[in-house]
Amino acid sequence: MATQGQVITCKAAVAYEPNKPLVIEDVQVDPPQAGEVRIKILFTALCHTDAYTWSGKDPEGLFPCILGHEAAGIVESVGEGVTEVQAGDHVIPCYQAECRECKFCKSGKTNLCGKVRGATGVGVMMNDRKSRFSVNGKPLYHFMGTSTFSQYTVLHDVSVAKIDPKAPLDKVCLLGCGVPTGLGAVWNTAKVEPGSIVAVFGLGTVGLAVAEGAKAAGASRIIGVDIDDRKFERGLFCSTFRSFVGWGTSVIVGVAASGQEISTRPFQLVTGRVWKGTAFGGFKSRSQVPWLVEKYMKKV
Repeated sequence: MATQGQVITCKAAVAYEPNKPLVIEDVQVDPPQAGEVRIKILFTALCHTDAYTWSGKDPEGLFPCILGHEAAGIVESVGEGVTEVQAGDHVIPCYQAECRECKFCKSGKTNLCGKVRGATGVGVMMNDRKSRFSVNGKPLYHFMGTSTFSQYTVLHDVSVAKIDPKAPLDKVCLLGCGVPTGLGAVWNTAKVEPGSIVAVFGLGTVGLAVAEGAKAAGASRIIGVDIDDRKFERGLFCSTFRSFVGWGTSVIVGVAASGQEISTRPFQLVTGRVWKGTAFGGFKSRSQVPWLVEKYMKKV
């Protein structure tokens, strides 16, 4: 592409301060360095985590920044050493990296990757600990290693999932966060079995993905719980349900404000119940996001 190796000026929604309106700015996006990929973002969604950080409640939130982490686009250019994607590839940016080389990736016990977290957690790129974004010569922090509220963005190559070019980007952009988080909470974390009873607390995008995942897993009953009664116009719910002693798994999904805690009685755990958490639904991003895209394309 004609822009390869050059600074690109494009539009981006910049968060200058917590809880203040985003500002549409002309920002400069530097070329990718070694191990980096510059992507033209075609579709981006809004996740609650974006709003959470924007609100100022996120203790790791950095400003000014470019938010956004649920998107799809096309590779514009790649830096030195990048081999798995090239210009023109259709991709989904992944806030959850997968290097396949660190001790976490090799452990087989987690989908959390340790390679770039030290940089993405403080809003910079790993190579030089600097941002690839600026406005009027002043740097802007990256967000979750993705920053998709920009027409162009730069990611580490370990955070880019190459997908089927026939997939509709306006639909599969949702596979960058919320939908895999919900599906994976069922399939990978809770490991719901056929005949199980599943209760879902909160019926937003993630909660509905949990319900869809539970249906696909063969759950015999899915109970939806939400504080917005408008969501139940088409629902049918029972007035009572059984509580089991000896088994049962509760999976915590999502983020909470700094300092917030959850609690339970020890008796709940010693009687066999399990309390677990999940990030990105336990999915390996570069390996399994393309698989999720294929499942969507085949409607299975």
